[in-house]
Amino acid sequence: MALSDLLYPDNPKRKQELIQLHQELLDCMSTNFHATNELVGVLNEHLGCTITPIKMRESSTVKENCEIIIQVMSEIQHQVQKIDSDMKEKLEPVLYQKLYDIKEPELEKIAIAQRVFSIIFGEATSTAAMVAIKLLSSNHLTLSVSKLIGLLAQIAASVLGGVSITIIGLGLEMILHAILGAMERSQLLTAVRSYEKHLAEFKAASEKYQQAIHEVTSLVREQVQ
Repeated sequence: MALSDLLYPDNPKRKQELIQLHQELLDCMSTNFHATNELVGVLNEHLGCTITPIKMRESSTVKENCEIIIQVMSEIQHQVQKIDSDMKEKLEPVLYQKLYDIKEPELEKIAIAQRVFSIIFGEATSTAAMVAIKLLSSNHLTLSVSKLIGLLAQIAASVLGGVSITIIGLGLEMILHAILGAMERSQLLTAVRSYEKHLAEFKAASEKYQQAIHEVTSLVREQVQ
């Protein structure tokens, strides 16, 4: 008797559910890799960062790919914090507070930021200042990055974290064999249902993350044109 028959004797549809679950995760992760690289490109080109672009590793596990994107997202957080520190160090307190005042005109904030970048780099474009202001003032991006990092960590530690991202081509039996270990059938099903919950949250957070990045990259494209 096949392993899947022992695990799912009453509901053959669950076989396809597991495959679909895995594929949805990979599709979502792939989009996040692309969006992250877009933001990395903007940071490197306009703010003098040296963040290395990332790509999904087809020979690696879900967990390893989660760790790849977590690492670069953490680096993005670090760079935003560094920009904030530079602003705070080189600006008078009154000017620094203006950067976070929602009533302050954005053009004024950009002019203030450009002044700081001119000190740091010797010269600075309005595009660089605009990107900096967008990153500093965007709670949307800040919160979505933090949320996504947490969810990626949960997925990495979940039941499918150890599965290779290309295992679908090997068939359901290989997927089940890879994640079964010492689990009883009831434990496995509970874990998969929990994983479904993580995936739903991950997809929602990913949409917000991608939208926040699109806001930044769209502004850059408009500024350059």
